[in-house]
Amino acid sequence: MIFSQDRGQLRRFYCRAWKRYKGREELQPLEQLVAEVVAIHPEYHRLLEQEETAAEKEFLPELGESNPFLHLSLHLAIREQAGCDRPKGITDLYRRIVSRTGDIHEAEHQMMECLAEMLWNAQRNGIPPDEDAYLACLNKYL
Repeated sequence: MIFSQDRGQLRRFYCRAWKRYKGREELQPLEQLVAEVVAIHPEYHRLLEQEETAAEKEFLPELGESNPFLHLSLHLAIREQAGCDRPKGITDLYRRIVSRTGDIHEAEHQMMECLAEMLWNAQRNGIPPDEDAYLACLNKYL
C-alpha cells in the first residue's frame, strides 16, 4: 500500500514494485508507475534491491545524502498532477516543458524544483501550498 504514514511500509512498496518489475511479474497500475520512475534512476537500483536496508536507512542532508524515496515521489507527484491537470494548467505546462527539453526525465527534474520549493514554503510557513506560485515558477522553464 503506498498511502501510508509508515515510512518503512511506503519504502517497501517501492522496493517490491521494483522487484516485481525486474521479475517480469504482472504489476498493479500504481506499481507500474513506481517501477517506471525507478527504471530511469539506475543510481537507486542497488538500494531498492536491499529492501530491509532501504526501509530503515536514514538519509542525512548534512552528510550530503539525498533521499531517493523523496526524489522518486516527486517524480510520481509531477506525473500525477499532469495526468489529472491539478493544479489547473499543469498538464499544458508539463507538455511544453517536456517539448522544450526533449527529455521527460529532465523536464520532471526542472518541475520538481518548483514543486519542492512550494512544499517547503508551505511547511515552513504552516500554510496550504500556493498553486499560483507553483505555476508561476514552472513558467520560468518555458
